[in-house]
Amino acid sequence: MEKVFTFRGFSIMLLLMLCAGNGIATTTNCDQIIGMWMANEKNIVVQVYKDGDSFKASIVWFDDSDDKTRPMDVRLDYKNPDKSLRTRKVLGMQVLKNLEYNQSSNSWENGVIYDAKNGHEWNSCASIDKDGMLKVTGYWHFKFIGKSMKFSRVTSTERLLTSR
Repeated sequence: MEKVFTFRGFSIMLLLMLCAGNGIATTTNCDQIIGMWMANEKNIVVQVYKDGDSFKASIVWFDDSDDKTRPMDVRLDYKNPDKSLRTRKVLGMQVLKNLEYNQSSNSWENGVIYDAKNGHEWNSCASIDKDGMLKVTGYWHFKFIGKSMKFSRVTSTERLLTSR
């Protein structure tokens, strides 16, 4: 009788540990998008962060070599349709909001992405592929006709500075 109780106790303990482990894995999957990401074109770096239950991203660096008379720290969001936002700086600007983690697809959905080049907002989704690349898609109603960008994780500030 004692062995059955020990085995049953062990089984319950194992089941609880597996359930707790699954919860930890889910949180890890959900938060794996957090961090600094550089576009494959090496023209922009964004910082993805969590705000409540959703994820956002802000610009932390972009290539300003197109006009050296206007360095990145003085460029403004002058194409924004909201006139009151046209004086905000592009550097530090939030460009992605409302991304929510979808556990069943291991992706982030229902977001809104802002394109400062033309002042438009688009629906967005994101996923991380098996190679650790972040794929962000902006679309209008239908994902299959959207435009995607790929990003690689920036692992150190030194790497960010040497890529300029």
